[in-house]
Amino acid sequence: MKQSFYDLSYSDLEAIINQNNLNPSVSAILFNWHYKKKETTQWRDKISKLALAFLENSFDFSLPEIDTVYESKKDRAVKFLFKLKDNHKVETVLIPFNNKYSICLSSQVGCAMNCSFCFTGEQGLKRNLTTNEIVGQFLQAWRWLATNRPGEERIINIVFMGQGEPLHNFDSVKKACEIFLSQHGASVGVQKITISTAGYIPGLKRWSQEIPGVNLALSLHSPFEEKRNELIPINKKYPLDEVLTYIDKIPLNKKQFITYEYLLIKDFNDSPNDAEQLGMLLAGKSAYINLIPFNPYPGSHYKRPSLDKVEKFKEVLDTFKIPTLIRSAKGDDVLAACGQLNSNN
Repeated sequence: MKQSFYDLSYSDLEAIINQNNLNPSVSAILFNWHYKKKETTQWRDKISKLALAFLENSFDFSLPEIDTVYESKKDRAVKFLFKLKDNHKVETVLIPFNNKYSICLSSQVGCAMNCSFCFTGEQGLKRNLTTNEIVGQFLQAWRWLATNRPGEERIINIVFMGQGEPLHNFDSVKKACEIFLSQHGASVGVQKITISTAGYIPGLKRWSQEIPGVNLALSLHSPFEEKRNELIPINKKYPLDEVLTYIDKIPLNKKQFITYEYLLIKDFNDSPNDAEQLGMLLAGKSAYINLIPFNPYPGSHYKRPSLDKVEKFKEVLDTFKIPTLIRSAKGDDVLAACGQLNSNN
């Protein structure tokens, strides 16, 4: 069975090329062709027949297939439903801003975390995505832009905030980051990648050694254990104070930061007291807070608070001098906003 080319980091490819006594330039040529130029056809120029035959016999260059595309009429966000080789499906979102895009990647089919505010959690975990399935989301979304919105194919931020808990699929996510960061290929800046976690400590333990420089976002959602237990069940196994202890140990580079995501749910965690406790918890940390008004989805029993309530919550946090942003919902009319992804259809 052929190995997917898109599972290989640059150093992996170099090692294979070297082991098979092929010209070392083949690695740079292939990464440039498939990641910088984002071509799908086989490169054929300035490469020996021996190398060409080896590539054709050894590697699979196919990518996940776009099954359905949903375009938001409200804000031009784009949600992709990808069909994988085993017929599982997964969703990816392009989020527009200032004539550029962020891409929200999925790392698993479904999710094992079972967070009560998240539509994905209702799927349960089907399986981890492979590196090529993660990288493939990025490449296929870029190609779709080039075809359907020519001149707009500028995906400058990558966020692992789609379906799944990225640190629960650490190895594939780590390898995907290596590929995105490679100067031979996609050349994404290290500060342009953010990985979100619900607080999965086994992944956090590996973080500082294995994914240095990449930004981290913690789904915090409540400073109170009881409320966080309801929202994020793994909080019972990996309590917030332990999670924060591991995060505090991550050595931060100059442009690296930790974002604390806080989902605001009407009459649950949106009171001034919740804001006060959150401010006290994060005061003095190198922290940014993203306030996310809850995005309803079919069957959800939580509700979104009023904008006035959200702004009052932010006013309390402002007294703690913590940079806080209210994140506007993008693509919620096509269930593409935070917490709304579910490919069980």
